[in-house]
Amino acid sequence: MSKPAFSRAEPDARRQSLIEATARVLARDGATGASVRAIALEAGVSPGLVGHYFAGIDGLVAETYAAVGQQVHVALAAAVAAAGDDPRARVVAYVTASFAPPIADRALFATWIAFWSLSAKPIIAARHDALYQSYRDDLEALLAACGLPAADRRLAAIAITALVDGLWLELCLSPGNFTPGEARVLAERQLESYFDRSAKSSR
Repeated sequence: MSKPAFSRAEPDARRQSLIEATARVLARDGATGASVRAIALEAGVSPGLVGHYFAGIDGLVAETYAAVGQQVHVALAAAVAAAGDDPRARVVAYVTASFAPPIADRALFATWIAFWSLSAKPIIAARHDALYQSYRDDLEALLAACGLPAADRRLAAIAITALVDGLWLELCLSPGNFTPGEARVLAERQLESYFDRSAKSSR
């Protein structure tokens, strides 16, 4: 018996399949390769299903951004939990987890860069803003536990997030010249300045 051209699945499974296929296409082909046709082919479904389940290609990419961002959030939370109760160790774990598996992954780097390149689109920009706000909120809470003054936390969280993004980008662009271990060292050095500030404010 011949195999059907397109697979049948329950609605939630189809949505998830399209999201996973979008992440793979973005990682492999970049933002310019993320067409409805390419994603449907990757997922083994009819192109019409993209419009049925999502608000077009931009809606699908936005949902994929949210899903991948949630995976990153889970990995960061696990790193913090494994760090124990020391507030500084928890901050270091949160930040440096971005330079270790499962986050430090070539496919994830490529997918994330594709998300950035598409963030001029409003629906994707909204997902980006919500996702990054959640990261900054986490950082602010962790920095507060270290004693960093409230007036310094927002900008510190922005600076640390930007540092991680910059190191991520360098890892993606120059993997032969720059390692995740080196990225971790640089991030830890930057965090020391905030820890020093926290110590001074508590005196």
